[in-house]
Amino acid sequence: MTVLAPQKSLVILISGRGSNLEAMLEANLPGCIACVISNQPQAEGLELARQYGVVTAVVDHRAYATRALFDVALAEEIEQHAPDLVVMAGFMRILGDDFVCRFQGRLFNIHPSLLPAFAGLNSHAKALAAGVKIHGCTVHFVTPALDCGPIVAQVAVPVLDGDDEETLAERVLVQEHRIYPLAVRWFLEGRLTLGGDGRVRLAKAGTGMAETALCSPPG
Repeated sequence: MTVLAPQKSLVILISGRGSNLEAMLEANLPGCIACVISNQPQAEGLELARQYGVVTAVVDHRAYATRALFDVALAEEIEQHAPDLVVMAGFMRILGDDFVCRFQGRLFNIHPSLLPAFAGLNSHAKALAAGVKIHGCTVHFVTPALDCGPIVAQVAVPVLDGDDEETLAERVLVQEHRIYPLAVRWFLEGRLTLGGDGRVRLAKAGTGMAETALCSPPG
């Protein structure tokens, strides 16, 4: 008799409209979205999740006197769902070191630049000011150092003549919706290995051979 491996699960953290959340809801991931949690009670993404039949929860950061107390409450809510992976999808709160260490190795974020370039806020403005010809987005494991965690996957997009922050951000967001569900899928399929050198390696499905996690600019 064949014994099937238990289905893995994830929790998704949001603060707003949930466009990356929607991409994951539509991606037919090989796992269960156990809960969508927001720090904003009115986040549009909560209703989106409910429309897909996904459990939602709110941990309002304004209800806690300190960042550390909020982190503890958020971690406790996450742990109720026992996820294999926690996915930050437009979650607009900086999480403390204790929280990050608690979920280290199973906490994803996506950043709108080709890390390590342009970490932190205003990445599109920084890219335009620097005059780069290639920009993009990066899925990475979260570590206590901001936007410095091991890189899982990246997509590059061209910076076009006449781009402003809005047009560049729109082009990058399209690719976020492409690469983030894919990276989550790799994790759920058990294809990602975090080596002792801090680099993430991806095994090709069914072969163990290496597969690229860098997508080139659209032609």
